[in-house]
Parts: sequence; structure tokens; C-alpha cells
Amino acid sequence: MTILCVRFQPPMREAALPGLLGLLEEFTPVVEALPPDGALADLRGAERYFGRSAVELASVIRVRALALHGVDCLIGAGPGPMLARMALREARPGVTCAVPAEPDAVAEFLAGRPVAALPGVGPATARTLCEYGLDTLGRVAGTPLSTLQRLIGAKAGRELHDKANGVDRGRVVPNAVSRSLATERAFELDELDPARHRRALLSAAGEIGARLRAVEKVCRTLTLTVRYADRSSTTRSRTLAEPTAHSAALTRAAYGMYESLGLQRARVRALALRAEGLTPADQAAHQLTFDPVDEKVRRVEEVADRARAKFGPRAVMPGALAA
Repeated sequence: MTILCVRFQPPMREAALPGLLGLLEEFTPVVEALPPDGALADLRGAERYFGRSAVELASVIRVRALALHGVDCLIGAGPGPMLARMALREARPGVTCAVPAEPDAVAEFLAGRPVAALPGVGPATARTLCEYGLDTLGRVAGTPLSTLQRLIGAKAGRELHDKANGVDRGRVVPNAVSRSLATERAFELDELDPARHRRALLSAAGEIGARLRAVEKVCRTLTLTVRYADRSSTTRSRTLAEPTAHSAALTRAAYGMYESLGLQRARVRALALRAEGLTPADQAAHQLTFDPVDEKVRRVEEVADRARAKFGPRAVMPGALAA
């Protein structure tokens, strides 16, 4: 077991993540951030250097996270990123769920799990497989490759067959959480009103846009995370038509993702937006338009940014947020 998948508990603001990534980097430089509250860590070198197994190092990481940051960890360990992610779902506070590296142990771990538990298998693929009785990974692993390829396609069938048989070709790719910007709007009480959800999204998108413009960046992708009263969450991402830091465009994307969820009387605890794929604004292409309203809105936005910088963040705001 060389890979750890760590999720910090309780759910926290993404602003706290860099400090926790620094804790993992004390053991290995190969750390991949999984915003807003997780990370992957490759401990192959650390196991040899410290003379301890990945599970033993996980215990040290858990203690240090509690002592230095006041947060607990859920930790899954496995021979590869896929298996570590799956092990994380079985982990409990204080107990690391570990998948041994031996092929027989991997097969036993995967055999009884539903196909939807495999990373990369979406609802549509799972539904297709279940219609043919392939509802567990053990049954998928025992199915001929050619059969799977006829059901879901050549490439997808091969990937599914390999993963169901424990073949994990993934790797931990070191990255930096600074490649994204995030903000969260938490409600004092679990909120059912869609109008208040939209107000929170309007506020969050405005903040993200202002922060991007302040550092002269634009984003390519916007991600929405909805956290519910039962501590579950739903995440949606949308690639924008063009990289932007324009608050109105970010708000439209956020509203579109929210509406696509079709929430019905959902008790929402918090809404989070994350801008990803950041690039310098002066390197981004912008589609010119003959619409004078668009140009006017962008100029008003520049003036509003200067006013907020001088008089505070509430100096200029949308009317819907003024109440």
C-alpha cells in the first residue's frame, strides 16, 4: 500500500486546505490536492525513508492534523489511486481502511461492490450493466472483454474490465490548490428556499469574479458543490464558453448548474463555487460583440471594483443582495 486518499473532517472551507497539504508534504512531495477538503499522497519514498508502512504513516498524519489544525482525517490506503479512493469510502474516523497489494486481496475487496462504486462509472453506464445482470464488480471482472465492449464501447469496456480486475494505472499528479479559487456560502439553518440559494450563488459568483480580476486571472471551468443537511453533497462542473472573470458570466454558469440539479425541497447547508483552470487574463481570447450592453456592463464592473477596493466590499453590490 503506497497511496493514501485523505479527506479532512469536518467539512471545511477550502482556504484551510493549503496548510493541510503542507502537512502531507512533510512526508512526501508527491501530493495531489482534491479540493475542497481532500488530497492524494504517494508514500513510496516515505515508506523507505521513515521505515514505516503507509498505514503507520497515516496514523501519524491523523495525529498531527488533530494537534496542529484541529481536524480529523478519513484515510483510505491502497496500491493505487483508484483503490485508495474506494478504500476511503469504507474508512471511519481513527481507522484507516487499507486494501492490500496482493492480487487475491484486491479481487476480494472489489468482488462484492456495486459497479457504481468504481470511479469513472456514471449512472448511465451502471444502469446499462445492471440491465444485463452485471451489478457487481466481481461479475464484471468475470465477463469477457469483448462482451463489455459490445455493451458500452471499445475504450470504455477495456477500462472497465481492467479496473474491475484491480488494474490501477492512475498516478498521483502533484498540483497546487492555488490553481483554483473557491468560496463558500453556508446557511445558519438548513435552507429550503430556492430564492435564497440563488442569492447565495449570486454573492459567491460575484466574489469569485472580483478575486479573479484582482489577480488578473480568468477561469476556464466553474464547479458547484451543494452540501446537504445529511452531510452528503453533489458536485457539478461546467466548462465555460470562453475563459472569463466576468461576474455575470460566472453567475449564469452557477445558476445553470444549480437548475440542472432539479432540487425539490432540498435542505441545503452550504453552497460552494470553485473556479478552475486559471490562466493570465492577458493571454485569454475574448469574443468581440456588437452588443453595447455587454461592453457597458464590463465597464461598470471595472468601476465597481475600484469603488470596492477603496471603500470596502459592500460599497457596490447587486440590489438582490442589499437587503
